[in-house]
Amino acid sequence: MTKPNSLTIAEAREALRKGDLTSIELTEACLTAIEGAGALNAFVHCTPDMARDMARAADQRIRAGEATAMTGIPVGVKDVFCVKGVPSQAGSRILQGFTPEYESTVTRNLWDAGAVMLGKLNQDEFAMGSTNESSCYGPAVNPWRGPGGTQLTPGGSSGGSAAAVAADLCLGATGTDTGGSIRQPAAFTGTVGLKPTYGRVSRWGVIAYASSLDQAGPMTRTVRDAAIMLGAMASADPQDSTCADLPVPDFEAALTGDIRGKRIGIPREYRVEGLPDAIDALWRRGAEMLRDAGAEIVDISLPHTKYALPAYYVIAPAEASSNLARYDGVRYGYRARLSQGDGITEMYEKTRAEGFGPEVQRRIMIGTYVLSAGFYDAYYNRARKVRALIRRDFDQAFAAGIDSILAPATPSAAFPLGSVDKGDPVQMYLNDVFTVTLNLAGLPGIAVPVGQDAQGLPLGLQLFGRPFEEGDLLNQAQVLERAAGFVAKPDRWW
Repeated sequence: MTKPNSLTIAEAREALRKGDLTSIELTEACLTAIEGAGALNAFVHCTPDMARDMARAADQRIRAGEATAMTGIPVGVKDVFCVKGVPSQAGSRILQGFTPEYESTVTRNLWDAGAVMLGKLNQDEFAMGSTNESSCYGPAVNPWRGPGGTQLTPGGSSGGSAAAVAADLCLGATGTDTGGSIRQPAAFTGTVGLKPTYGRVSRWGVIAYASSLDQAGPMTRTVRDAAIMLGAMASADPQDSTCADLPVPDFEAALTGDIRGKRIGIPREYRVEGLPDAIDALWRRGAEMLRDAGAEIVDISLPHTKYALPAYYVIAPAEASSNLARYDGVRYGYRARLSQGDGITEMYEKTRAEGFGPEVQRRIMIGTYVLSAGFYDAYYNRARKVRALIRRDFDQAFAAGIDSILAPATPSAAFPLGSVDKGDPVQMYLNDVFTVTLNLAGLPGIAVPVGQDAQGLPLGLQLFGRPFEEGDLLNQAQVLERAAGFVAKPDRWW
């Protein structure tokens, strides 16, 4: 019999509705799984008492016939989301001891829908990274193993979320995607990761990295689950001026399985030099699957793609240097021990030097540099202009009748923890080569597991969609998911 914590959200919803399973039973199964998975370091704050209280309330709601699609479903929350009464550190020492007195809009929406809070999930510090190795809690570990039992990265920055879903510790998890931080970890762990259109999901109560790029989304086992969870997370929000005042459609109802006549673009610029044969073959196979389902595959050009990575790594650090200026040790979080005679300037310097990790410090310094007098136009303003051109490339493709775009999610499968040279950060930044364009353009995208490499590690493809057309995108992604038939699971070693 399938363990309750191994169910999909859709399967669990049906079992809860029929009375074959209670939310408290489902929650206890997840809590037991979390307790036995310490080696993965996916959960950094577990909330068992809160989870049981919420599960009991969900069971009452189900019995009363007042359940929604997420009622009684246990989920994990990335540490970047503020949850009232629960430590929320964004994986950083500088927020040590910070317990919010308010709830993020996304988590409030989930709790209002009856979802159950299992705890906070590991991540790269302030969501800055592609390996989950910059976390003050230490790295999360991918449940998939490399050759000889090598420990692999689950990706970043939502590495804990991806690892927890892949290892059946929770049925779904929240993530954030600033340059690929939902889609890359999903591809590395054989899970589904959805980045909605910028503005579809509120950023209020999400600890900021780069405000014009950050977007919250679901990480799940199936495309249907992503549709269900996005429906609960999304809403208009007057507390977030960048959140779109649009009704939230029934994303699950859009999963018709019919993509006949859809025109799906294959961008030639994504065939980068050195693309591994396994990734290229997977991409071609994915296109064939969609063609066999009735879609038309069209070669397209997105000519400014090659400028996306450098533009991103100017804009994102610039916004980070501004957002992270608020962490000074005065009002909350970590404060450095001071020596006699130290003033407020020394307190700022010591607190930020000790509180921020090396990668965060690097990005703050890059961001401050590109915003400084004499360099603003040469770097930041130029990057903003490139961003506009990248968005125009997508707009022109959609105006020409393209419905979505198919591309690899990552340039490789998951790689060993510790294999990225910390002295060469560009090595890590190159992991974002296929993902950052979408954030710069503000478009929705979804990563779906489609195959495995020669070592048996999962590989994913991603689909990009039109603005606020997540339903159509999810439908195409589910067709790809079904055609691929990816059912592999990691062997339990933890």
